[in-house]
Amino acid sequence: MGVQSGTEEELAMTGPNHKQPEPAALVCFIMTVFCVKETLCLINEKLVVEPTFSEHLSPNTIKPTDHTNTVVSDCTSSDCGNNSHRCPVFCGFCEEVSPGKKVECLAYLLDNVCLNDFDSAMNESKTDPCIWGNVSGFYSDLSMCTEEISDCLCIPWPNALVEQEILKIHEKYFKDCPSEEPSDPPPVIVFALVITPICLIPAMVSLVVLKTKNGDGSP
Repeated sequence: MGVQSGTEEELAMTGPNHKQPEPAALVCFIMTVFCVKETLCLINEKLVVEPTFSEHLSPNTIKPTDHTNTVVSDCTSSDCGNNSHRCPVFCGFCEEVSPGKKVECLAYLLDNVCLNDFDSAMNESKTDPCIWGNVSGFYSDLSMCTEEISDCLCIPWPNALVEQEILKIHEKYFKDCPSEEPSDPPPVIVFALVITPICLIPAMVSLVVLKTKNGDGSP
């Protein structure tokens, strides 16, 4: 009886009515999981990695920072700031050239120090000024220079004179830079949107065929 029971059990497991797993369905399921995983990885990579190219400068895209003009701490209009080791030099120059007229002196220093350094850097670089990566360092140095001199002279930063300097360099270097225009989505996004349904279709077809073969779809 024991041998006969074992034989009957083996026949039941290997008989024509026993439902064997479909290799095609299993393969399609694995492919679907793999494709979905790769798609999510591509999308996440695109969202995390910031573009380092195709960034343009123009008066419409780069504007002076909009901060509230506040008085420099521990500093009055008749004092000299101490935020930089060059403050005594700037303050001494202003007292000698235009005593009591720090605003006029600030305009002179912005033109002859900050703007002059920016012009020299741009002329030496000889790169495309419309690509932000080529000029971001110069732009940052210009901003820090204007802030340094303004703080030394106890003039709130940013101010109208600094904004004028920014407009000057935009008019001189960036007026021909194109503004950002709507463009096609990146290839990685297009690939993700296309490959997802392609991977899902075989899995869905395999499931329908499997259910039909097993009689699950019959009324």
